[in-house]
Parts: sequence; structure tokens; C-alpha cells
Amino acid sequence: MRELVEEAMRRFADARTRADAWLAPRLHATLRMTRAEAADPELWNFVSLVVAPDYVVWRHRGAVTSTTSRPTAPADRFVGVAHKHAFARLWWAAEMFRDGEDYRSAEFACGNQDVLNTALRLNAIDHRPTALALLQVLANLAARKVSHLGDHVNALASEINIVGSTLMYDVIAPVEPPDADAVLEWIAEAETAPPVPLNSLPDGPRDGRVPKSSVDALVKIFEKVHEESPHLRRRGATVENAGADVSLAKPGI
Repeated sequence: MRELVEEAMRRFADARTRADAWLAPRLHATLRMTRAEAADPELWNFVSLVVAPDYVVWRHRGAVTSTTSRPTAPADRFVGVAHKHAFARLWWAAEMFRDGEDYRSAEFACGNQDVLNTALRLNAIDHRPTALALLQVLANLAARKVSHLGDHVNALASEINIVGSTLMYDVIAPVEPPDADAVLEWIAEAETAPPVPLNSLPDGPRDGRVPKSSVDALVKIFEKVHEESPHLRRRGATVENAGADVSLAKPGI
């Protein structure tokens, strides 16, 4: 992990926020564990306070002022809740937004700070098709070059919560539970696995892909609701219809 954070600081010295998308999948593939293990805050506190406190300060430092002689980072980046903690939020984002062994969707998610700050808090993203459908809607909006994409992320997060109060996502978009045995096998392989690649994405656990039909079903719902969103009208943002959709799926799958 030290090699990863040092490489991230070197690569993204002039663009710290870009380190999130690079580090998240590699952190997840290096710290192989179950969700239950990753829910232990003491683990993350050890990582941030003992293993890599310098990275926390580097990534989340505030401006040096007359009252601070050196850069500092907010306390919740060291010992905060999962969606605030410097490392826990990246591990969980990779876990919630990956599609089986494919981290490309997680990389896309972590490339948008509003996804990390807002969407990661949603209980609904525990449903894998919902998480991937959210990203697909955002990818389509980005392809259309909409203005103020962050406003769209925040509005969409609110809409998913509201719609989820009346619709059962798991009924509309069924998906098989993750293969627990495949996850445990992937964790066991850590003993002999080489370091994660630095210039290509690693492979996650082969615990099952999300059916494209389930993602597509939710994308249609989310896009329709989003186009009529009062949240966007309040912010003055609009959804433009020009441009082609993009896909987060691997070619041929």
C-alpha cells in the first residue's frame, strides 16, 4: 500500500483529486477483504494514522494560513465515517460501483467528486443494478456535455432516494446475489498475487456481473425522472438531448 500511495502522490502532484480514480480500484484489489471486515473503523484508522498519514494530508490538505505553519487535513479524513475517511471511501466506492471483476465503472465513479461525496451515501447503491444505472445516466450526460454535471449528480441522488420510496428496484432490476465463495477465493489468492498493475486496471473478484437488462431498465426510469427534476430547475441546470450515449460495459458483453 505504501508503494501505491507514493506512486499516486508522484503521478498526481498537480491534480490531487484525480488520484481518487486511480487509487480506488488498486486499493480495493490490494486490501482484499469482505464487506464485514471493511466495516471495521479501526482498520481504516490504522491505515490513515499509521500506514499513510502523509497521503491523507497530501490529498485533503487545506490552505496554509497565518495561523497554520504547515498543511493540515480535516480530522474526519483520518478517523471519520466511511464516506468521509480518506481511504475507506475509496475502498467502498470501488466495492459498490465495480461490476464483478471489472473496475472500469468504479474508476468512472471515483473520477467525479460529487459521486464520492453524495451518491456513495445512498443506501440504494447497495443494489448493484442501481449503482451501475446511476453511473450510466451520468456517463450519458457527460457524453452530451451538459453544463454543471455536479448539479446533475446531486439531483439524481435525491431522485433515486425519492423514487426508491415507491418503487422496488430489486423487483424491477433483478440480480443474483454476489458469489460469496468467489470473493473468499479472491481474498485467499492475495497470499500469492503479484502487486496490482500501475498502468492498467487490476481484476476484482469474479463474483458475478450485473445483467445489462436490469441496468437498462433502471436507466430508462432514472433518465425520465431526471428530465423532469425540480432539483435541476432550482439550480438552473438542464438536460440536453444532443449527443450520443456511451456505455460502461466491456465490448462484446
